[in-house]
Amino acid sequence: MMPKIIAVETTLPPYRISQDQAAQFAKNLFSSSYRDINRLLKVFQNGDIESRYFVKDLEWFSRSHTFEEKNDAFIENAVSLGSKAVQACIESQDKLNYDNIDVIITICTTGLATPSIEARIMNQLPFSENVKRIPIWGLGCAGGASGLSRAYEYCLAYPHANVIVLSIELCSLTFQHGDHSKSNLVGTSLFADGIACALICGDESNVADSNHRAYPSIVNTQSTLMKDSLDVMGWDIKNDGLYVVFSKDIPSIVKKWLGPNVSGFLEQNSLQTSDINHFVAHPGGKKVLEAYQEALDFTQDMTEISLRVLKKYGNMSSATILYVLKEFLGKEIASGQYGLATALGPGFSSELVLLRWE
Repeated sequence: MMPKIIAVETTLPPYRISQDQAAQFAKNLFSSSYRDINRLLKVFQNGDIESRYFVKDLEWFSRSHTFEEKNDAFIENAVSLGSKAVQACIESQDKLNYDNIDVIITICTTGLATPSIEARIMNQLPFSENVKRIPIWGLGCAGGASGLSRAYEYCLAYPHANVIVLSIELCSLTFQHGDHSKSNLVGTSLFADGIACALICGDESNVADSNHRAYPSIVNTQSTLMKDSLDVMGWDIKNDGLYVVFSKDIPSIVKKWLGPNVSGFLEQNSLQTSDINHFVAHPGGKKVLEAYQEALDFTQDMTEISLRVLKKYGNMSSATILYVLKEFLGKEIASGQYGLATALGPGFSSELVLLRWE
């Protein structure tokens, strides 16, 4: 019994900002705090990001906003863009309609809403009122892979189930206009807004289309928490909202910690890294992708798709791995090949998902 990932659809926010535009914005804002601003701004060029998408234009970010204003903007855009992603995902499958959806798992770490976002979306789209709602908050960049893991477990328990994993991250709305720390400067060069919706179906679901193509099945998953690493990544929550915590040590942590973590997981499944044909990696940044290669002894071509997503969209926190996964779903991959999906998040933590195309 292996649940399958049938579809991933994404929605783009309305404002595309080039990295040159973002660098100029940061220079205007941060130059009064740093004499060596031009040296620090190299982070915008060295990260291999070419463009990103935001729900607001640069003029909006040039002014200070209250936590309430930013969170109201989060709810409004999360519902409208999340609805579009869900609609596209459901309409992509001939045998799927809103009544077929058993569970919505909503992943987010960049805004707050109670009732949660999927409840608000269910008031706009014709879902059954009996859909199970599982909102998950706080997993950061690891959240998209974690959502796939939780969907896998649900489909093991209920093989007829069709589960939606909806990831909504509007990282830009956490931007702190008055925070001139280097962490905020790095975050300004890296993070972006993204929305993605994945469909995972149990073995006895009849939704998978009839063209006999190979889909990635989820074979197994593993969640790992590194003890005493709370200061590596996350938020400081203050009166003005969410302040980014982003350690410069993340690439070195990946190099030392991820290799044994992955090797142990693969050994449990009678595999080794040389058996992995496809690497569905959350591109936390260029240095993180390079650290993946070193830690797992992967060639550069294994991270090519992740780097392409990073270049085009930046780091969209939990949604990013689903953008990468969508690229893999668009490829013709032979049945029997293995993939490994991995993402790292606050905690410090990792989420691993072993895939096999069938």
